[in-house]
Amino acid sequence: MKTHTLTLTGILLATSALIAPGYALAQDAVPPTAQTPATQAQDAEPEAEPEVETTVDEIVVLGRFIPEPNRESSEVAAFLTSEDLERTGDSNAAAALTRVTGLTVVEGRFIYVRGLGERYSSALLNGSPLPSPEPLQRVVPLDLFPSNILESVTVQKTYSANYPGEFGGGVIDLRTIDAPNEPFFSLSTSLGGNTETTGKEGLIYFGGRTDFLGFDDGTRDVPGPLAVAFASGNQVITGQNFSAAQIARIGQSLVNAPLRLLQEEKTPVNVGFNIAGGLSSETGLGTLGLIAVAGYDNSWSIRNAVQQEANFEGNILVPTTDFDVRSNQNDVQSNLLAAISLSNLDHEVKWTNFYVRNTTKETRSEVGFDQQAGNTIRRDYTEWFERSLFSTQLAGEHSFMDGALEIDWRGAFSTTERNSPYETRFEYGINAAGDFIHRDSNQISFSELTDDIVSGGADVKYTLALSDAREAIFTVGVAGFDNTRDAIRRDLNFRAVGSLTDEQRESRVDFLYSDFNLNPTTIELREVTGGNGAAAYDAQLQVNAIYAQVDAEIIPLVRTTIGVRFEDGEQTVTTRDLFGNAAPFAPTRIEEQYYLPSFTATWNFAEDQQLRLGASQTIGRPQFRELAPQSYTDPESNRTFFGNPFLVDTEILNLDARYEWFFARQQYLTAGVFFKDLDKPVESTIVLQGDSRQQSFLNAPKATIFGAELEAKKFFEFPENTSTFIANKRWLVQANYTYSKSEVQVETGDTVLSLGGGGVPEPASFFIEDGSRLQGQSEHVANLQLGWEDDTARSQATIIVNYVSERITARGAGSAGSREPDYIQEPGVTLDFVYRKDFTVGNRDLGFGLELRNLLNTEFDEYQELGNKILINNYETGTSGQISLTARF
Repeated sequence: MKTHTLTLTGILLATSALIAPGYALAQDAVPPTAQTPATQAQDAEPEAEPEVETTVDEIVVLGRFIPEPNRESSEVAAFLTSEDLERTGDSNAAAALTRVTGLTVVEGRFIYVRGLGERYSSALLNGSPLPSPEPLQRVVPLDLFPSNILESVTVQKTYSANYPGEFGGGVIDLRTIDAPNEPFFSLSTSLGGNTETTGKEGLIYFGGRTDFLGFDDGTRDVPGPLAVAFASGNQVITGQNFSAAQIARIGQSLVNAPLRLLQEEKTPVNVGFNIAGGLSSETGLGTLGLIAVAGYDNSWSIRNAVQQEANFEGNILVPTTDFDVRSNQNDVQSNLLAAISLSNLDHEVKWTNFYVRNTTKETRSEVGFDQQAGNTIRRDYTEWFERSLFSTQLAGEHSFMDGALEIDWRGAFSTTERNSPYETRFEYGINAAGDFIHRDSNQISFSELTDDIVSGGADVKYTLALSDAREAIFTVGVAGFDNTRDAIRRDLNFRAVGSLTDEQRESRVDFLYSDFNLNPTTIELREVTGGNGAAAYDAQLQVNAIYAQVDAEIIPLVRTTIGVRFEDGEQTVTTRDLFGNAAPFAPTRIEEQYYLPSFTATWNFAEDQQLRLGASQTIGRPQFRELAPQSYTDPESNRTFFGNPFLVDTEILNLDARYEWFFARQQYLTAGVFFKDLDKPVESTIVLQGDSRQQSFLNAPKATIFGAELEAKKFFEFPENTSTFIANKRWLVQANYTYSKSEVQVETGDTVLSLGGGGVPEPASFFIEDGSRLQGQSEHVANLQLGWEDDTARSQATIIVNYVSERITARGAGSAGSREPDYIQEPGVTLDFVYRKDFTVGNRDLGFGLELRNLLNTEFDEYQELGNKILINNYETGTSGQISLTARF
């Protein structure tokens, strides 16, 4: 065990430049209205000069237009309100957060803050940590949270000791809606489509009869004979444990045509339904509040992609594989939020329950040249991914001593599951006549992942008045969580026992692998699970923390927050051999203790203007999947990932400064700079395994990132003598821009520990080029919103522009001097339009919505470039549209 004491030298010196002018301003800013009768007498009779003792009250500048969240927080933070979420019309939290300064979304699910990957940010639901159903991430994907269940979203970019120590880019705190003051009930429905998808012929497979609900009807259950074989602890192959006849029966028990046969069908429109209601009622114990929200969404996405891989030929890259990929993905999401609260003037207890389930049904086929196969091949895939999250939280807020003492507490249990039954892949070659014929390369997989978090915490806050206008808030708190994960994957393969006839190899997939052919002399099922003994792993992360923090305006106009958090963390990942053999890798254990200090100062130096400074030290822990030496193929990128059990924690120094000017209500200008120094950041790299590629992870020696952020929001109103269309509206211009530059530092003698090297130090320059950018970091991120609000017409419209410059998605394979270029993605520019209008029909309030997304038809483009541009993954995303109608009761 190591104990890390992280110090912040010179923090208090940084405030010396603030205190003197602030103090002087507080003493000298005495308005004329503050004169007493005695001082007025002095002005009238200057020659008398009587001895008068004068007391000057303390004057504190308060910003009239500083929004409440910004005034209450001493940190650099961004806030999304329910009004912001409604204006942009984004369907989930991930999409909404792309409008925040310095934030980008990856894969439509994960948020990068200031160019740092999702591993450097944490997500909380009402202050409690969340588990993840994703094999490659421990961070929960934010597309699971529909925007209609959210009251607000806070993105805190400077660290404070009351938050978990895993903090690099920021912490995202999702706050669910509360019970309303007035009863309400609403229903809404939506229809949508996409130019690349809706009405187009797309690949499908039948599946089960209830797939449209996102729930399997039992078709994909592990069949009885196979379940018994899995439970036996033996590998499912012909031998001493299973006879050839038993293996044949197990193979015949697998569902055939409904889950293997690819067909074509016109893709339908997207549909969605939402229902919400809430009320409050006075009782003898206080106000009882109830709120409930339920939703269902069914959407489709067709992709026609080009995917290539390349090797060096001289000093340039040439393709070694070149595939045209057709895919059709059906996403079905259902969610339910239910909360009950009881509150009075001094106490509130709230019980919140949230359930969301997202199911992806994908059909995919890729055809192209493979140099390793020496010919054109085809691979067909059918997949079904169930992701679910359930979280229940009981929390309380209590006030004593007329509000001077506050006690907050929370306890939560959250669980996620990812179930992927019957992932199938069948491969075809070409015969002499040019027809596709079956090859023995095929696979059927069953995988499950369960991730749970039990968490709790309590904070005690005492407010001490320093004067009539200033106070000091002392806070101490404890927090802890236990995160456990269990993951298992079983892989099966059909193999020809003898020589198959040409007629058999040319037949349909469901005919070839029919019960008739699954026998000891024709085709045999065998298990190919975990050739390296790492088909399953158990993981656990336990963190216990205690913190203390002081938030005080000791000097007038200068508010300082100083805190320190002690975290004791232990993370383990243990691989399991499913067949009783010794696991090839020893359990990974990272056991560390950290003291994590934080400091911020806010100087309110002028009316509605302030300057914030922040410094802190935090950590980043490797994610479970990054530590697990288990093969996993990501359907999004079609790449195979492999963990590295030799990863260690990342230690981060954070420095921030920001100027804020709130010149009018809901209008502002902010500008800031930031710097981060990362010791041993985790980076993803491509590793060559013969002629194939895998993506793994390692700790780079060091990295830095610095940048600047600028944001402005302004409303315009025009006089009545202008056109009616212009004069009746309140016009909005809101823009933000972030510039950031990162650099990975690799010096002579620096080493890394990779899985391929077996834990023996290897030169870092073999994997990472000195001076290269951090993975996932974009130099430029910009957002622009132009719109209007018309209270008379009850309408609102917004044009939304988003730009993200290129970023590295993975390090190129190779060695120092002959390394391939990094994988680059160019998100580019997207243009959206959102329109809302309320109207009344028959005394009933209705709402109409129109959303147009990606009007520029920006494509997805991931590539390598050296002499030639290698299209790693390239496809058109299309323009999407949706109309919605809401009825309010």
